[in-house]
Amino acid sequence: MSEIKLTKSQVNKAGILLTKETTPEEKRDNALQIVSAWRRAHNYPLQVFTTTLEKYAKEISPEAITVQRLKRIPSIIKKLQRTYPGQKGTIKLTRMQDIAGCRSILPTLKDVQLLQQKYEKSRLRHKKIKENNYLLEPKEDGYRSLHLIYAFQSEKNKQEYNDKLIEIQIRTQLQHLWATAVETTGFFIGQALKLSEGEEDWKEFFQLVSIAFARKEETPELKQNKKLYQLIREKEKKLFAITKMKKWNESIRLFEEMSSKKEKEYFVLELDTIQEKTTISSFTKQEEEKAIELYAKIEKKIYGRKEYDVVLVGAKNITTLKEAYLNYFADTKEFIKEIKKIVDEKN
Repeated sequence: MSEIKLTKSQVNKAGILLTKETTPEEKRDNALQIVSAWRRAHNYPLQVFTTTLEKYAKEISPEAITVQRLKRIPSIIKKLQRTYPGQKGTIKLTRMQDIAGCRSILPTLKDVQLLQQKYEKSRLRHKKIKENNYLLEPKEDGYRSLHLIYAFQSEKNKQEYNDKLIEIQIRTQLQHLWATAVETTGFFIGQALKLSEGEEDWKEFFQLVSIAFARKEETPELKQNKKLYQLIREKEKKLFAITKMKKWNESIRLFEEMSSKKEKEYFVLELDTIQEKTTISSFTKQEEEKAIELYAKIEKKIYGRKEYDVVLVGAKNITTLKEAYLNYFADTKEFIKEIKKIVDEKN
């Protein structure tokens, strides 16, 4: 199905059908095809933004990690079902700002600020739509990062991609450890912690840790708390957080499916908590369409099954992939080290 032929009305209608449990299977499958085609239409603009982001980030720090991803169908559906303060009804699929996104992870807060300044001074032809600075104003759950939303503006021969929205995320390594620990925990306990849903103790634990990390990086704290470290220790002890995360780290067995020794740039990650394994299917840059087709095929196969997850990401190599998507490898080792510093703190 060609994404160029899709109308906004078709796309939005398909999004609505996927949010309804009563949608017949045939209509649901057709809606999935339309949404997948709409998502695929963002891939070219995403590559353009990722290339620029990586260039800017590497100029600031050689240690910067830059990756890209197309939003997962379950995540798209959840977002379509949510209501937002001050907004009538739910969001339309064609107005969703993070269907496609790229992310840079930098060593320090100063690096993040320098990269932000690069974008402020840049002469990109693309239109900046919005900036969400969750460093200055963290989300209620403790999430901290810088988000920039752009509308793609093309040269003459790529005008069919104009106005596709791309989200750029810029965060520190410490902020990244927190975010991936939230996703890993949410997946293993079967609760959408990332969407502020689930067990209160876990939500409070991550909120408190976020405040501790913000204090360490000397950024605005979500809430002032003089007994912060004591409360984190109490929550960790109650949840057995470190013990559980260590167990998750040990439980995942990694399976890599490499078809050849050529350099890979696209990876389909499948997480299976029943068999406790992550499967990686890798593709070269020339095999981009094959990667997107496999992604859509697996999404259809695991539709509605919470014990499975899949994502398509772009990365320069498998090392970069693992560093940027720790949650798919249940890798919370560095996060655990930070928590142990707090737990072992004498004060």
